[in-house]
Amino acid sequence: MDMTLEVIPLPVSDIDRARDFYRDKVGFHVDIDQEVVPGLRIVQLTPPGSGCSIALGEGIWKMSPQSAPAPGSYQGLQLCVADIDAAHAELTARGLEVSEPVRYAESDGATFMYFTDPDGNGWAVQEYRRRAKEPLHKALGDAAGA
Repeated sequence: MDMTLEVIPLPVSDIDRARDFYRDKVGFHVDIDQEVVPGLRIVQLTPPGSGCSIALGEGIWKMSPQSAPAPGSYQGLQLCVADIDAAHAELTARGLEVSEPVRYAESDGATFMYFTDPDGNGWAVQEYRRRAKEPLHKALGDAAGA
């Protein structure tokens, strides 16, 4: 049985502010912004090139038996880029407050930078240089065909 992680509900206090932040400062694409059923507005955003989205929603937590997490309580969400210096330049040009890249080692995958959304949800951006020549969707497609 295959399983894919495709949507992560993200706890935020102001959906419009969060949508604008992720769209304008981080560069995510807005896939959905609508009231899907009465009283349940969903905003789904996807990072460019990703197969996983985030979902913001009024009432989204009522659909789940788990209790609603507090806005800003998610930490360690991670994005991957092929060139962290180029990503840093693009994100800062968009007005995102992001840390300088930290190179923990010379090996691929050991360089990170960090930012938080307006509620305090914490994100890491990892440089994975291999993705420049081998995008994840291609690697997964090749593995599925093997």
